[in-house]
Amino acid sequence: MAGHEERVVDGVAKRLLIGGEWRDPASGATLKVEDPSTGSVLCEVADAGTEDAFAALDAAGRVQPTWAKHPPRERGEILRRGYELLMQRQEDLALLMTLEMGKPLAESRGEVAYAADFLRWFAEEAVRIEGSYSMAPNGQARFLVMRQPVGPCMLITPWNFPMAMGARKIGPAIAAGCTAILKPAPQTPLSALALAEILQEAGVPEGVLSVLPTSSAGAVTEPLLRDGRIRKVSFTGSTGVGRMLLEQSAEHVLRTSMELGGNAPFLVFDDADVDAAVEGAMQAKMRNIGEACTAANRLYAQSGIAPEFARRLSERMGALTVGRGTQEGVQVGPLIDAKAREKVQHLVDDAVNRGAKVMVGGEPGDGAGYFYRPTVLSDVPQESELSGTEIFGPVAPIIPFQSEEEALADANDTEYGLVSYVYTSDLNRALRVSEALETGMVGLNQGIVSNPAAPFGGIKHSGLGREGGRVGIEEFLETKYIGIGGV
Repeated sequence: MAGHEERVVDGVAKRLLIGGEWRDPASGATLKVEDPSTGSVLCEVADAGTEDAFAALDAAGRVQPTWAKHPPRERGEILRRGYELLMQRQEDLALLMTLEMGKPLAESRGEVAYAADFLRWFAEEAVRIEGSYSMAPNGQARFLVMRQPVGPCMLITPWNFPMAMGARKIGPAIAAGCTAILKPAPQTPLSALALAEILQEAGVPEGVLSVLPTSSAGAVTEPLLRDGRIRKVSFTGSTGVGRMLLEQSAEHVLRTSMELGGNAPFLVFDDADVDAAVEGAMQAKMRNIGEACTAANRLYAQSGIAPEFARRLSERMGALTVGRGTQEGVQVGPLIDAKAREKVQHLVDDAVNRGAKVMVGGEPGDGAGYFYRPTVLSDVPQESELSGTEIFGPVAPIIPFQSEEEALADANDTEYGLVSYVYTSDLNRALRVSEALETGMVGLNQGIVSNPAAPFGGIKHSGLGREGGRVGIEEFLETKYIGIGGV
């Protein structure tokens, strides 16, 4: 590592945060954090186990009653200070994220700002937790409805957006008055630890937030979910792991928020603005190197526009610069690890063997890291394996269609339902197709839907609940009704 890179990595706490203290794990174990652009080890951080998990739960349970009564304005001010500190340190935080995750610095800067916006949004929501008072229909009683924090929360975040996903979960938990235990992904613990340090500095009281990096998720999460004191679990990750967590949460009937897998269709109709559709496809496909649950996974282009759309998209994808994210001008970094690259290559090979044509890319990149060249495949058969699999890489498969009915049938032919994208200049079609798509979100003539002020989440096997927007804090609140007689 260069001198500045080394200083940024060295400057982050590498121990567990439990009860307001940075401490070593009971076992003394550590886990290695790898730079995916070189395959080399950046550093080692503490590796939490079951004993550490229960210590964090003890702290969360101990301070929950006090934190629930903490003035909402002060909870909001803590988050607001966290927002300001993140933005002040955006450059170093972006570099840290690029080193452990691989995305180019420009995207890392964008994620830091995105994470900060979640803190700012929920700082504003903390003072807008409302109830109601009304008369019973028969006039003989009064109804008092109040909102209260659900209690200690388990927050589990993925590696692909290591800081934004932490902020998207910690923000509403703190705003609602919940204590929280964060388990970041083992590939990218540094961004989560840096976020926790900043929130400590912003004024989060001892015990309100604990952070437990671990190489053994089962040793940390399952014992806590089965303990009974955790009252809420919020998870972002694969559908398979989500199902397992739902089973574990059922024992104590925990509140759950699940943001799971995606298989986003991107529909381009003949009447679409081709320039806008190509730009939207670049955003929807290549954000975060394609390693995003919102990534356009299947690009359906109507037959009249498909050849031109494929040609223009191939030109744009082929012109992207692949390399280490810290280097100036790099637009595409490495995938997270060797397994991820192998998966992408397998999906491309399967599509080509079934008749797809490689317009550009289709092979790994150069260098020691886990690079894969931006790829466009045309004439991809619907039965290709990648049509039913979340690619999580820089591969854009273009599938031609004839009619609106055919496009909708193919787009909805998946167990997932997170997000879809539609490009058309026909207003009636835009509304008709948006309503018919079986997804929790739709990008209509735009390639990015994520925004802290909007509800993020899916249907079917893509999850439960919503994050962000006015409803984001609702996931961390219980409703209590008090019936008042003799009035």
